[in-house]
Amino acid sequence: MTPNEPALDALLHENRRFEPPEELARNANAKPELYDEAAIDRVGFWEKQAEWLKWSEKWHTALEWEAPFAKWFIGGKLNASVNCLDRHVEAGFGDKVAYHWVGDGERDTRTITYGDLHKLVCQAANALTELGIRAGDRVAIYMPMIPETVAAMLACARLGAAHTVVFCGFSSEALKGRILDCDCRVVITTDGQFRRGAPAPVKPAVDEALKECPDVSKVLVVRRTETDVDWNHDRDVWWHDLVEKQPETHEPEAFDAEQPLYIMYTSGTTAKPKGILPQPADI
Repeated sequence: MTPNEPALDALLHENRRFEPPEELARNANAKPELYDEAAIDRVGFWEKQAEWLKWSEKWHTALEWEAPFAKWFIGGKLNASVNCLDRHVEAGFGDKVAYHWVGDGERDTRTITYGDLHKLVCQAANALTELGIRAGDRVAIYMPMIPETVAAMLACARLGAAHTVVFCGFSSEALKGRILDCDCRVVITTDGQFRRGAPAPVKPAVDEALKECPDVSKVLVVRRTETDVDWNHDRDVWWHDLVEKQPETHEPEAFDAEQPLYIMYTSGTTAKPKGILPQPADI
């Protein structure tokens, strides 16, 4: 570094401010007074926000704070899947679009309503129950961004089973490490995925990872690319064989607000990936 060059820390400051368009700010849900309200009474503010959710039992204590540990909405019981789906269907919005899905290169598209998604999630929850998944278990999801991925996540939440989503571009070694770390019992995956319109393998990485994951009892496989894959008849199950035969209704259980919802791993760039554990009330 020459004497005239700025020190490195001087290059790490950003002082510019970019205001949002006036129309966007005018129609935003979060206006400045919302932040003022939160600053005045942060616990009361979050209790007010929690009223938007559907609770089977209301909390008796909003926050228990014993530094550095915090517990929110103690005594409250709810189900994340119910809050994402059931309450909207029950409110008469079952025919409203939950999301539009566009596949790789726009080769596939699907428009999925809340009613459609609710039925699929119920079927997936029933299927996972048949595979032995219960509240407190962990499930690994190693899938591309397809509608079944969303259904798998919400089905796990419905059962009170924490899921961990692993990017299906990650290596078998990375997948193995996450499966072992959180002791997953089921893996949900696909035969393959599409990249720029061409099929690419996915399940082979799962097969390789599970050579050292003896506690995984079942692999639920979505047929996405219809490519040939190795098959373990004692372990592997096709999604279309198991899920599509299930009832389209499922009675959800309510869980504590601190019930583990999913496990999200840090990148592992500088050290071993670490699992972060959000709860249902965090939605």
